Amino acid sequence: MQHDTRPRIRRGRSLALLLGACALAGVVLAGLLSPVVLGAGLLSNQVNGSVDDAASGVDTSQITSTDMPLVTTVLDRNGGLLAQLFDQYRLPVTYQQISRPMDAAIIAIEDRRFFQDAGVDPRAVLRAALNNSSGGSTQGASTITQQYVKNYLINVVDRQNPAAQQQDRADTFSRKVKEAELALQIGQSVPKEDILTGYLNVVEFSGNVYGVGAAAKAYFGTTSDKLTIPQSALLAGMVNNPNLYNPYTHPGQALQRRNTVIDAMVQSGSLAADAGNTAKSAPLGVVPNGPVVPGSTCMSAAPDAGFFCNYVVTYLKQSGLSSDEISTGGYTIKTTMDPAASQTIKDAVDKNVPTTQDGVANTFSLIQPGQTGHQVLAMVSNRNFGTDATQGERSTNIVADPSNVFGAGSSFKIFTTAAALEAGTVGFTSALPNPGSDCFTPPVTNRYTRCYPVANDGTSYPNPISLQDALATSPNVAFVGLESRTGMPAVVQMAERLGLRHTLAANDAGGTPITDPADPQSKDPQYNEPMSRYFQGLLSFTLGDSPVSTLEMSNVSATILSDGVWCPPNPILSVTDRDGKPVQVDQEPCQQVVSPGLAHTLAAGLSADTTKGTSAAAAARAGWHHPDIGKTGTTNESESVAFVGGVDHYAAASFVFADGSHPQEVCPGTPVHLGNCGHGAFGGTVAAPPYFDAMNQILAGQPDVPVPGPDPAYLTEGDHGQIVPFVIGQAGPAAAQALQQAGYPSTQQMIGSLSPRGTVVGQSPQGNVGAGTPITIFTSAGPPPAN
Repeated sequence: MQHDTRPRIRRGRSLALLLGACALAGVVLAGLLSPVVLGAGLLSNQVNGSVDDAASGVDTSQITSTDMPLVTTVLDRNGGLLAQLFDQYRLPVTYQQISRPMDAAIIAIEDRRFFQDAGVDPRAVLRAALNNSSGGSTQGASTITQQYVKNYLINVVDRQNPAAQQQDRADTFSRKVKEAELALQIGQSVPKEDILTGYLNVVEFSGNVYGVGAAAKAYFGTTSDKLTIPQSALLAGMVNNPNLYNPYTHPGQALQRRNTVIDAMVQSGSLAADAGNTAKSAPLGVVPNGPVVPGSTCMSAAPDAGFFCNYVVTYLKQSGLSSDEISTGGYTIKTTMDPAASQTIKDAVDKNVPTTQDGVANTFSLIQPGQTGHQVLAMVSNRNFGTDATQGERSTNIVADPSNVFGAGSSFKIFTTAAALEAGTVGFTSALPNPGSDCFTPPVTNRYTRCYPVANDGTSYPNPISLQDALATSPNVAFVGLESRTGMPAVVQMAERLGLRHTLAANDAGGTPITDPADPQSKDPQYNEPMSRYFQGLLSFTLGDSPVSTLEMSNVSATILSDGVWCPPNPILSVTDRDGKPVQVDQEPCQQVVSPGLAHTLAAGLSADTTKGTSAAAAARAGWHHPDIGKTGTTNESESVAFVGGVDHYAAASFVFADGSHPQEVCPGTPVHLGNCGHGAFGGTVAAPPYFDAMNQILAGQPDVPVPGPDPAYLTEGDHGQIVPFVIGQAGPAAAQALQQAGYPSTQQMIGSLSPRGTVVGQSPQGNVGAGTPITIFTSAGPPPAN
């Protein structure tokens, strides 16, 4: 917790003191310099006028209202350190946490009259006036209080304003007077111990180290209360010129400066002569290869935590905190990350695809389902979060973002099935037409439209085929036919409802839709439209050939396992500020996006994949025996394969895909690799094994929970009940009107969101809901104000 050293301002009195001090110094110095030519009264009047003019522009609130940048700490759910985020590495300390040798050293070398002066040395101000009037430059002799003011302006108030920082450093009379006035105000308002503490907390050392707390740790591997005489003297000497007296780059100058400080301590009476000689004989004593400063971003997190940490930062920014607030606010962020599960999954994906394997990524996300929240437990990849691509690092979040541009394959058949069950197009016991091949008419046609040809793979499928067997064995023809009968709007909306919010807002290249008219791609629907609109007319959607987020697909599984309740994938347990006070983190409320009965029926349909479906062989090899839901996916060219599934209290997604500049089909083997193997990988053979490997360990000793059976209301096709209109994306009044016309009263709840103010960003309940049921529509309060 930071010790507040900022003053309560009393400007009038401090200005009077400054004027008086300068006048007195003017009289004395004038008599010494030119008693005949320059009258003391005239000089005093000139100084007074200059001081008044210079001090009139001082904004004292800058010091009182601007907090020092501190380190934000990111923790896992058990309190273990994940990362430290900062702009300036500073560990604030109280006066009691500073060693007395450190006090003595800084006072001896910087301001021996610190405990006697009023915060300013009038002789130095006068010297500035004389030099200013003669065209010269000012000289030193600033007090510690003045240096505190100067450093606070440079390192805190104006740290993002180079032009203002240049003025703060300017060797001019006006700057010196403004600094002096603030110093006098602080000298009257703040105890000396607090001024000294504030100075030692704000001052810069080299290597992005600020304050004595961080310096003690970075240079000596100790704490500020344990600093010895030689250590204190070295640090006190550095503040005058951190680069010149850097003990690593200029050890000779640093040693000489340290000994100068020790001599000053002896001369000031704070250190005995023999003790000073002993201290000067000591080596510099800094830690080798230092200073030891932790990384300042999520790229310094452990390999199993980098992508998770990056998602935490993104999540907080979407909740209203700016990047600068996060890196300077001194927050403590306790996350939902399970360190044991994360390491287990990291080991599993690294075994499946080594970190440096050329051109192949394996991403994995694990979420804890629930009706009041979906906590993210792990977000890992065989890739690590970083900038060195030669070492398998990736600088974008390939777990959270729709970075798998090749898609999740047949796992998208989950959305077609859910939409068809809700609409009554199919029931759990229904049989689906399933010829070996067929050609389907697209939803949007013109005179040049051709039918969309689809064929099953070489596997011999029954025709017709039951819904559960179709989900387990994944014939393409059956599902494209079901998608065509259900309607593309319902299928795409179902994908968004179950969890693909961020994914479907991206374009078909996985990025933000391009709207700049100067960009040629802005005229191409593949780039200028969100996928939620782009795929309204494309029957290939159910085959999963679009960019997708691993995190969001695991959240789809979590929605199914939460009785149809969608919640945002949340990485935050708590956030506290620098004073230990809780910080509210806004998030979209959980929503009932499909009925519990539909969710149970869908889960039952997905429960056979690991026993008799496309992942059954891999499950058997892994000794898998837990009841679960699952769906594999493989794209046409095997450039991406997927497994989406989970058990009662864990929802997961594992993707393996080509992520290099020359994508080819993913080939099975040890290790998984790219090539023209002619028998590319499948979701069950390559993406599912890390799931079985990791989850077998995570579930060890835990009781199995059976998958719910199908709801009787969804056993057969037909009327499964009225469907609430989908109004997300509409303006609030229009959404309320649409619901009212369909027989649903609504209430509006404003929530924090990056969407334009007044836009509906959520609704609950959704799906098969009887007319007359009240619907809550969640409307955006608009993006937070820019910081």
